[in-house]
Amino acid sequence: MRLMMLLPGLVLTACVEKDKVPSGAEDFATFCSACHGAGGKGDGDAAAVLDRKPADLPGLSARNGGAFPGTRVMAKIWGYTGGRDGAMVMPNFGPLLDSQLVPYDAGDGIESPTPLRLVQLAEYVESLQK
Repeated sequence: MRLMMLLPGLVLTACVEKDKVPSGAEDFATFCSACHGAGGKGDGDAAAVLDRKPADLPGLSARNGGAFPGTRVMAKIWGYTGGRDGAMVMPNFGPLLDSQLVPYDAGDGIESPTPLRLVQLAEYVESLQK
């Protein structure tokens, strides 16, 4: 959609993005920072009322032999606990899961349709690695 703004002697045209997809950083701020904190260290304001402290996200790669566990991160966000009883379950992130599907290769050479916002969020968490 284009908007026209008339000013004395000047016409400005601006593009308005009606269906802008939030970035991974924006989704992290919206959905994750309350528990994980702005830097992902598990120190968000809501962390104090949880039974278990949220994961220290910048340390994921270090705890995984130096490799970022992207598929496991996305599975955890999706709500998959790997069959472990007592594993911390993430809240429902419907908007992330209902986004446009994009091909995503988890490192096995097979591209699978994956929600764009889920991929972007995992990539943002990867950018937080120490």
